[in-house]
Amino acid sequence: MENKIAIIKNGVVDNIIIATTEFGDTLADTTVDVTSIECGIGWSYDGTNFAAPVKSQEEIEAEAKAWRDSELMSTDNAAQTPDYPNRDAILVYRQELRDWPSTDAFPETKPVKP
Repeated sequence: MENKIAIIKNGVVDNIIIATTEFGDTLADTTVDVTSIECGIGWSYDGTNFAAPVKSQEEIEAEAKAWRDSELMSTDNAAQTPDYPNRDAILVYRQELRDWPSTDAFPETKPVKP
């Protein structure tokens, strides 16, 4: 049976592979069967527990702005087509997206797509 195996280097999940536990045991690095455990590459491991990496405020804001930019791109066609269904609501949404970084809701509460 193949399992999800985390390869641990310096207390951090370096990679996750699908392999048998026996194969994982042959590797020089520390390995942990994580088939039924939530973890990912970059997570820390203390020998017992996994912990997600903590993101800086700058990283959180950069991810939020990348999401916002993606949403703006996905609505470009609707904004430029005068007879697009629900266009007025989409234009309001696009303005909310542009204003969002300067609001108190940023980055925790995303604008809602119509």
